[in-house]
Amino acid sequence: MTDMIIKIGMLVLFFGVMIGVGLYCRKSSTDVNGFVLGGRSVGPWLTAFAYGTSYFSAVVFVGYAGQFGWKYGIAATWAGIANALLGSLLAWAVLGRRTRVMTQHLNSATMPQFFESRFDSKSLKIASSVIIFVFLIPYTASLYNGLSRLFGMAFDIDYSVCVIIMAIFTAIYVIAGGYMATAINDFIQGLIMLVGIVAVIVAVLNSKGGFMAALDGLAQISDPAVSETPGVFASFFGPDPINLFGVMILTSLGTWGLPQMVQKFYAIKSEKAINKGMIISTLFAAVVAGGCYFLGGFGRLFSDEIDVAANGFDSIIPTMLSGLPTILIAVVVILVLSASMSTLSSLVLTSSSTLTLDFLKGNIKKDMSEKQQLIIMRILIVVFIAISVIIAIVQYKSSVTFIAQLMGVSWGALAGAFLAPFLYGLYWKRTTKAGCWASFIFASVFMIANIVAKDIFPAILQSPINAGAFCMISGLVIVPVVSLITKAPEKKYIENVFSCYERKVLVKAKDSIETE
Repeated sequence: MTDMIIKIGMLVLFFGVMIGVGLYCRKSSTDVNGFVLGGRSVGPWLTAFAYGTSYFSAVVFVGYAGQFGWKYGIAATWAGIANALLGSLLAWAVLGRRTRVMTQHLNSATMPQFFESRFDSKSLKIASSVIIFVFLIPYTASLYNGLSRLFGMAFDIDYSVCVIIMAIFTAIYVIAGGYMATAINDFIQGLIMLVGIVAVIVAVLNSKGGFMAALDGLAQISDPAVSETPGVFASFFGPDPINLFGVMILTSLGTWGLPQMVQKFYAIKSEKAINKGMIISTLFAAVVAGGCYFLGGFGRLFSDEIDVAANGFDSIIPTMLSGLPTILIAVVVILVLSASMSTLSSLVLTSSSTLTLDFLKGNIKKDMSEKQQLIIMRILIVVFIAISVIIAIVQYKSSVTFIAQLMGVSWGALAGAFLAPFLYGLYWKRTTKAGCWASFIFASVFMIANIVAKDIFPAILQSPINAGAFCMISGLVIVPVVSLITKAPEKKYIENVFSCYERKVLVKAKDSIETE
């Protein structure tokens, strides 16, 4: 009874803080700029944590960490290292400053608005908003994965109930406080994730005699179906470095093209905030992502308690944690809730703002006032969360596999479509509208085909992970090739677009952002 009181008490406190922050931030969400971007005045700590918590959800902690830790052993930690260096450090260094400067110059609040203004194409805006809508909704539903077993282990309550509770509380604080409430709650949730993952790793390794004993135990495990090499699961590169590389590319380079990630750079306050945020975000990713994959790498030590064939990879991490003390189980539940709610809030804010500003405004409804835009975005947040809840519950309670596959290709389709056009659009004047269209069409068609006709692909590309990584890398080739063989953008227009980098503050704006 005491154990249950501790768990419920921590949950009530957690949800109470989230709602309190949402109500506190109402004053900063009275216009579209404030609701979607926090007035472009968000500091480094909030932006870095918002980036990190949007990056890492329960999909990573429960799904990917368990699955890839089981497949690759301790070498899965490389995925976390890549997330920190490629997905965070390099992303901030390459995209942060230029994104902030150009999006403000073009008055873009969303990625589709950027494509429209940068390439002078309303059709690109509509197409990108449709791609975001199609692929973000199933990705949103996937965030609930893993909660079922953790809540069942801790509270013995139905999965549907915990999904609905999480969705309701997320909707309340996002609708009330917009981007600023999301950023502040992301910071709080990020702190929980940092403390939680360190505590859990220490506890799990101690249950197996400490780090060296656990590593030695892992070295004794063999699986002929995976590799004949002794000790391969405790080795530097693991049993399958090629497919591990695909995981590293998808989960790291993917952030460069995901609208909910890139949009964090739109809102940051100053040059100083970018440099500081880059370091904070990298350290956060190293601890959280590195810690998750590192923990998952020891999953095979619990193989006598886990039946992967019957219960799937999502059962690995919950089984590893089931023997922890009550207080730590409560921390884990709140950790996974934090990871899921932070990403969910970012996704629904991105989806609602994109559909309102890029699809409905000016197309369905020609004249839309500021107040009407805010009302529609808040209504769409409710709609998107409701759809994601329905998809998650249907998937859980039925044998529908198509939805699960679609969730797996969401990252590949979104990042494959947007990464190259966005990156080249920030740096290269010669990038053309046709190059963007080529990237959009190639990634979308390729990833949809990967769902409905997987057998036509070579074996290495039948995995949605590798297919997504292939789309991203292909886009980096397709966009410049198509751009060079198609008509160059109008010189006067493109010079105006890039003039933002030459505007003088203390130095050129491509080197420093002025503080208002």
